[in-house]
Amino acid sequence: MSAPFSTLCLDLSNWDLFPDASGNIALAAPPYAVAQDVASAIKTFLADCYYNQALGIPYFAQILGHTPPLSIFQGYLQDAALTVPSVISAQCVIESINARTVQGYVQFTDSANVTQSVAL
Repeated sequence: MSAPFSTLCLDLSNWDLFPDASGNIALAAPPYAVAQDVASAIKTFLADCYYNQALGIPYFAQILGHTPPLSIFQGYLQDAALTVPSVISAQCVIESINARTVQGYVQFTDSANVTQSVAL
């Protein structure tokens, strides 16, 4: 797979761009960039990406307001994580489901053999 790249860094409080110390749009470098890209991939709704509408998870059609088997939901999250360049493996762990709230994380390993996780 291709080498990890830098990505636009997103503010954790509002998931939006912010300036760096020089006033330019902040960039994130690997390994943080890979984790941020995995987090973005698992948050993307199907057909939300303007240039590739095949990307994303079918949250409206099959997840939200439905009760899919847990393995289906985990599979979607793992598959989304694997769309990120340099991610070679991913595993979704669901810790709890309570009052329509799912808690857990996606743990992944990249081509540099760095293992990280992102919360759901």
